[in-house]
Amino acid sequence: MNQIKTMVLLLLCLTINNTIASQTNSTSEETLYFDIVYNNKTIGSLKATKTSNDSLTYYQSSTTIETRIIKKINVNHEYNVTFNGHMLKTSNVDITINDKPHAKTFTNKSETGYQVLKNEKDKETVKDPIYYATVLLYFTEPKHVDHCYSEQTGNFNTIIALGNHAYKKVNSKERENNYYYKNGLLKRASIDGGLIKFDIIARNK
Repeated sequence: MNQIKTMVLLLLCLTINNTIASQTNSTSEETLYFDIVYNNKTIGSLKATKTSNDSLTYYQSSTTIETRIIKKINVNHEYNVTFNGHMLKTSNVDITINDKPHAKTFTNKSETGYQVLKNEKDKETVKDPIYYATVLLYFTEPKHVDHCYSEQTGNFNTIIALGNHAYKKVNSKERENNYYYKNGLLKRASIDGGLIKFDIIARNK
């Protein structure tokens, strides 16, 4: 009889623990899709995913552009970014143009700030805390944000509010990108990509 009671108690404890674990480790995911448009023609796509699990939030974005101006251009952007709470933990950016490496940047939080490794050789340190990075522009309207971290270049860009839920981002090369939001969601962005200028347009759900 005592053995039966013990088994019942053990099963009850396991059930409670599993319930608590499932509630504690709840995961949510959000995926956004955008078209890349150049001269009124769709030349690529962008997929951005946000996954939250406890205090960690994972952002992934994948961009593919294929067009021809003077010659064929094929661009691929891969972003993997992790936030711990409201602070950047790591980011990894890999960009290729015509299947050749263009930029490879890794950022990792340390006790003294952030260690930035560019193209696997150039090491830099960012001492300021990072609360907002460019990948967040797809998911979160930058209200009350005046700068954001560029995961690609390893420095900060300026953000200027233009009013009516529109914002301008200026990078270290003075290139300007404009972002337009509705109900807190990104609807369109005008991007100066250096090689070409294009628009990012949210697909209708």
